[in-house]
Amino acid sequence: MKKLATLLAATALVSTFALAAQAKTLVYCSEASPANFDPGITTGGNDFDASSRTIYSRLVEFKHGSTEIEPGLAESWTISPDGLVYTFKLRKGVKFQTTSYFTPTRELNADDVIFSFERQWKEGDKWHAYMPNITWDYFQGMDMPKYLKSIEKVDDLTVKITLTEPNAPMLANLGMDFASILSKEYADKLMEAGTPEKLASEPIGTGPFQFVDYQLDSVIRYAAFPDYFKGKEKIDDLIFAITPDASARLQKVAAGECDIMPYPNPADLATIKANGDLELLEQAGLNIGYMSYNTTQAPFDKVEVRKALNMAINKEALIKSLFGDAGATPATNLIPPTMWSYNKDVKDDPYDPEAAKKVLEANGVKEIDLWASDRFRPYNPSFSRAAELIQQDWAAVGVKATIKTLEWTKYREEGKKKDRAGAFQIGWTGDNGDPDNFFATLFSCSAIGVSNYSSWCNKEFEDLIQKAKVTSDQAERTKLYEEAQVVFKREAPAFTLAHSQVYAVARKGVTGFAMDPLGIHRFDGVDKAE
Repeated sequence: MKKLATLLAATALVSTFALAAQAKTLVYCSEASPANFDPGITTGGNDFDASSRTIYSRLVEFKHGSTEIEPGLAESWTISPDGLVYTFKLRKGVKFQTTSYFTPTRELNADDVIFSFERQWKEGDKWHAYMPNITWDYFQGMDMPKYLKSIEKVDDLTVKITLTEPNAPMLANLGMDFASILSKEYADKLMEAGTPEKLASEPIGTGPFQFVDYQLDSVIRYAAFPDYFKGKEKIDDLIFAITPDASARLQKVAAGECDIMPYPNPADLATIKANGDLELLEQAGLNIGYMSYNTTQAPFDKVEVRKALNMAINKEALIKSLFGDAGATPATNLIPPTMWSYNKDVKDDPYDPEAAKKVLEANGVKEIDLWASDRFRPYNPSFSRAAELIQQDWAAVGVKATIKTLEWTKYREEGKKKDRAGAFQIGWTGDNGDPDNFFATLFSCSAIGVSNYSSWCNKEFEDLIQKAKVTSDQAERTKLYEEAQVVFKREAPAFTLAHSQVYAVARKGVTGFAMDPLGIHRFDGVDKAE
């Protein structure tokens, strides 16, 4: 009997090891640490990769590699003829994740949807300021407070959202990261325990992967959620190996330590293509790299100064130095040429240092702060190199630029300050495929202090983009956005740099990973050969 028990124990042990050996682990070399795991209070693509696109789901989703909307947590929806009422029918039986720190007692219902939006919307909500100094940048920047009239629970599986006026991009907005749905039950438990801050560090969602642990600035671990409403993922374990340096990321992928990496150095593209173990993925980015001038601070409060600073920069040489052979289109307008409503008739500011020098001297412009982050972004592979080249161009016209460099998260925090001085390098990757996501999110009056780094509020521009929101006629919206681009170029609240090609690298054997026009890195549907 004792021998039989020993044999059974040994057999069980062998089976356990066999199952462990069969587990599939995908390692993603991510480019930066997340600020936290609450997609409502973060804004970076790396933040969303680590939270909203792994842990959470939304009412509606974007199809893989597309800006087309498909059902998510809502299996269907209707929109009233006047465009004011959106009624969402939630899927039945959607489960929240069970982790070491939370076990749900119920499935997703309308209360979770209402909680997820009201915490961002209503200043009196107990979750609106659940941690010090948090801001709801996307919710504010997308003008959601202006457009939301009410969010109501019709029944457990039906939610009705009523708007104050029609909003053409609204459905696409609800597929964005800030619209991720959280567990009200979990939030209530945390608030009762006096630990609300854990909502951002120990997340619970309904998405394809559940959070396991995070070693600060090093590794994030996830496990496939076995009860995911679309079915368990083929990958059992997902690991984010945080590797800020692009060369180090490539070394890890080439060595088999990582399976996927984003944003390789432009200079490494030929090496990647020559490596038979690697696959280079690319597409035209739905993005813009630009430099905001704080239009409320002298000397940037004068349009002639802003235009002169633009004219002093050799954009062609700057793009060539930054992107090399990686491919980038000089940016004339805020939106890329691939986006509908692009105005091809707008002319870029010419490179004319002599004319620029005269204007700058006449206005007494001698010194400027020039901001640069320490991070690589798809729309700007080197903020520091760009700053050095711009510094040289401005020096040639008699303007001394002092470069100020900060870590990425702190950099964005400083940039949002309304009284920030100087020229601020930044950029954007579209979230939903709609021009409003560029014009309103980046340069509307309501986005000042959030994502309008120029603190620019222009009535003519504002009227055009607001009119474009309330009509569903795309031809009319196109006309309005074309006019808005004329105003933007004339007033020059920013120097528009480039629309870049975007790259990622995957090891051969990885399947189901797709480049995304929205700059998303998703791992649902991804598999790898063993």
